[in-house]
Formats: sequence, structure tokens, C-alpha cells
Amino acid sequence: MSKIIGLTGGIGSGKTTLATYIESLGIPVFIADDEAKKLVQSAEVLGEIKAIFGETIFENGQLNRQQLAAIVFSNPEKLSQLNGIIHPAVKKQFKIWLDQNQSDPFVVYEAAILFESGSYQNCDYIITITAPFEDRIARVMQRDNSSREQVLNRINAQWTDEQRTAKSNFIIENSDPQNAKSQLDEILKILKIQQNEA
Repeated sequence: MSKIIGLTGGIGSGKTTLATYIESLGIPVFIADDEAKKLVQSAEVLGEIKAIFGETIFENGQLNRQQLAAIVFSNPEKLSQLNGIIHPAVKKQFKIWLDQNQSDPFVVYEAAILFESGSYQNCDYIITITAPFEDRIARVMQRDNSSREQVLNRINAQWTDEQRTAKSNFIIENSDPQNAKSQLDEILKILKIQQNEA
């Protein structure tokens, strides 16, 4: 059985960069957000979204993701309803993926809302990435072409760094990407030693 390493952090903390680095080391990585985006294209999930949010968030039969995001990140109840559709579908997909990667000693489950979704309960270890607050806002504004207010809405919809780090085995402080990779290398070394001793 592979050991599952949960990798999480708030929006703009640099999770994707570190997940890509982990993949380059030959460790399989499941990126929950990418899977969710794919699943949102499926007829089954789209049908459930339409049933709750109505036709107005669809244009020419296509889901308007920005409009959906604007609704859910300003309304906790709507966000909870959307997560109720997406999380079970992602969980099912992860189980299939995990079966395909059973020969690896470690696999990584990368998710922004690892704790909020309850997925952390399936992880053997959890790494949380933190970064200075203003750096995170600047990264997301630049990456997604979002306003500061939009980014703050998304940050406020997630757990705080304090909540995440309290439940994590390892913390990576990512104000400098190169240094963050070095911290990650050290953590992976520790995990490999623990695995060999087990």
C-alpha cells in the first residue's frame, strides 16, 4: 500500500509549483483541483450543478465558471452545496487513480481544501505550504487576472494557515521558491527514512 502524502496550503501559497517539483522526482501526484475541473465537464456533474444553481450560470450549454465562482465564494451555503457535488466525484476518481499507483511507496494528494473536504482523513502525512499574505494575493491576482476583492473572497472561504498548520505533520514556508524546494527535499528524506524503518 502506498503512503498518501497530503499537500495543501491556501490559494497562492505555491502548491502547484511544489507539486510539479514532486512529480519531477518521480513521485505520482494527484491534483484534486485539476480533476474537479475535468469532472465538471461530465454530464452527470453538470446536471447536478444545473439542478442547484439553475440555467443562468450556463451560456450556450457551457458552464460559466467565473459566474459560478462569483456566486459560491460570496455565499458559504452555495459553496457547501457545490462541494457536496464535487467532493464525492473527486474522491471516487482518486480511488481509481490510487489503485493504478499502488506500486509506489509514496503518492501525493494535492488539494487546496484538503481539510475542508475531509480528504485529510485518508492521508498518512500532511504537508502545509504557507506564504506571506500579500505575496499570495499578488500571485493570484497576476495568475487569474482577479481583483483583490475576488482573491480575498476566496481566501476567506478557506481555512486559515493557523488552522491548517495545527493539523499538519510538516510546514513549508514559501516566500522563496528555491528554499521551499530545499525544505521539501528534507521532508521527503525524513519520510523515506521512516518508511525504511517501518
